[in-house]
Amino acid sequence: MDGWLNAVALTAHPAGATTRAQVFVAAAPGGDGALCLDYRLDLPAGAKVAIPGPGDSLPPDRLWQFTCFEAFLARAGAPHYREYNFSPSGQWAGWRFSDYRRRDELAVPAPRLEWTRSAARLTLRASLPASALPPGSGVLQLGLCAVLVGNDGETAYLALAHPRALPDFHDRAAFVLELPG
Repeated sequence: MDGWLNAVALTAHPAGATTRAQVFVAAAPGGDGALCLDYRLDLPAGAKVAIPGPGDSLPPDRLWQFTCFEAFLARAGAPHYREYNFSPSGQWAGWRFSDYRRRDELAVPAPRLEWTRSAARLTLRASLPASALPPGSGVLQLGLCAVLVGNDGETAYLALAHPRALPDFHDRAAFVLELPG
């Protein structure tokens, strides 16, 4: 996927920390009904973001408390959705929800993750198999976001949209990127 031609910038929530770092993301259908997500974190000089290293052991249910990329997936008109968190440590976590913040106990399929790093950039290609997408047909709605934790512990919450006064990536009004089903 040549995703950077269609990449969109995530914006920081005003209630979180400010950051000089920038996050861009692109989404496109992959082969066999898969979904490809390309994330790019640009780190200009002076951007102080704490990035977990490959192999760092983080609590799987708390990846969002560290720098990570996130994806929320839903079908238009359906209350259920999926959430994936992708840590630069190489770890990932995913959940199914039957409705707003109502987590099911069923496991989600594993993504394929490809990380690249340099001093000024971190990129991720996350390939989600068709079985990872919410069931049903119709428009696939995506809430794409990132959590950036600064070296000082301050946290910036970036997303395509911020419909609430406080950051809430689960808010369906933030699932604003749509792909045909």
